Amino acid sequence: MSPTRPRALALASAALAIALTATGCGGDAQPGADGPSATDDKGRSSAAPLRWSRCSAPTAAQGGGKAPGKGWECAKLPVPLDHAKPDGEKIELALIRARATDGSRRIGSLVFNFGGPGGSGVATLPGLADTYSTLRGRFDLVSFDPRGVGESAGVRCQSDKELDDAFQLDGTPDDDAELRATLASNKAYVDACAKNSAKVLPHVDTVSAARDLDLIRAALGEEKLHYFGISYGTELGAVYAHLYPKHVGRTVLDAVVDPTQDPVQGNLGQTKGFQLALDDYLKDCASKGAGGAAGGRCPSRDEITTLLKNLDATPLPTAQGRKLTQDEAVNGIAAALYSKDTWKYLTAGLQEAIGKRTGNTLLLLFDSLSGRSPDGRYSNLQAANRAISCADAEQRYTVEDVRRRLPEFRAASPVFGESAAWSLLACTDWPVKGRWKTPEVGAEGSAPILVVGNTGDPATPVAGAERMAEKLGKGVGVRLTVTGEGHGTYGVDECATKAVDADFLEGRVPKDGTTCP
Repeated sequence: MSPTRPRALALASAALAIALTATGCGGDAQPGADGPSATDDKGRSSAAPLRWSRCSAPTAAQGGGKAPGKGWECAKLPVPLDHAKPDGEKIELALIRARATDGSRRIGSLVFNFGGPGGSGVATLPGLADTYSTLRGRFDLVSFDPRGVGESAGVRCQSDKELDDAFQLDGTPDDDAELRATLASNKAYVDACAKNSAKVLPHVDTVSAARDLDLIRAALGEEKLHYFGISYGTELGAVYAHLYPKHVGRTVLDAVVDPTQDPVQGNLGQTKGFQLALDDYLKDCASKGAGGAAGGRCPSRDEITTLLKNLDATPLPTAQGRKLTQDEAVNGIAAALYSKDTWKYLTAGLQEAIGKRTGNTLLLLFDSLSGRSPDGRYSNLQAANRAISCADAEQRYTVEDVRRRLPEFRAASPVFGESAAWSLLACTDWPVKGRWKTPEVGAEGSAPILVVGNTGDPATPVAGAERMAEKLGKGVGVRLTVTGEGHGTYGVDECATKAVDADFLEGRVPKDGTTCP
């Protein structure tokens, strides 16, 4: 879950494994058409080559951190702000790559999108390079900040202090006063985005990002796009395949967004997914006898809901001097459910909150999800996430819509339901119209696309992978189902990792419907 998120955030870090019409406005291409692109009839770029140079440290907008060091190169690629006006104003996309270690057997470039929407690929890829070392043997590993993200004309909304203040408000209003405060806070955020990012807001949709992907492919000198999409990156990859099926190379979609769901259905599916993951965590904790939490034992679901109820009235103190609110605790719990490796931090966080009445660990988990660094600076993750989601989805919900749906969300999860329901207001009053009801991802004529779903995925429930494979089309979508926990499978599940490696390195796609026990 996320405090503002209309869609899933993938946390791609060492600690937290961390929808489109074919003929919409702006001259979108028909399915199978190449669309506007600076390429010749073989897909080669007619633009100036990329100028690669040593990478600087990630900026605050990208999330901060150290420079990636030797072996990493960065570049900027000019692309049209509005793809309907290819000769008009340009923005620059930030790119990063590490060259293949076995140059004599190099296959090509492998482009990654780690999700969000809103995650900086430039900041994320170096931290995960060890995970992809097998692929790096024969591929240049490449990632980028999508438009609106990080250093690619990143969306700017509120200041760090304004965000801190906003996250202290009650996002699940219980009375008229709290509702007025929630609506005022949402309006202030939307107004700030409109004021600070008016030029880019109409152009940060996923269709535009998919067109950018084809320009990246061409600028890299590749006839086909070899692509690894995770979480939201699966939606971006599927939209690309719909627009450019003949340019699809070896492609894997892991932790798959359901292309058939509108925002209500998506939020409800996530609510159920996070509750399932929480229940699985609680069972695992109890089976291992993890001590210390809640007075020497693992917490129960009732104890967690009681904690959250109490936080609604009285936030907990933290060593940072900030208070842990109910919303921050809910999202901190969710953050730890993205990977089984971080369940131990959830135990520690619940131990503190229930047993010691302090919120240090849960607040740190919340910060990891919201893009807040230890020095109090926020990346543009939240701003980009909302801007891209609202530029995509045409639905705009009202307070009455939320109230009507609340019983359904509460039934789906006593922990995550209310927060997920009220987050449907994220695009209310947004200054840009959304592009679609749900994305079009049919990709007839494309090469096979491996679609990987995990039965315990909280953010992108496994049913989404089945629907994505079906919508991609017969002979295109190839399903691989993993029985496991967490958001994403590569580098976590050995069976899935081997299948993905075989696809990318050997062009060997598993049989549709394969399962990894």
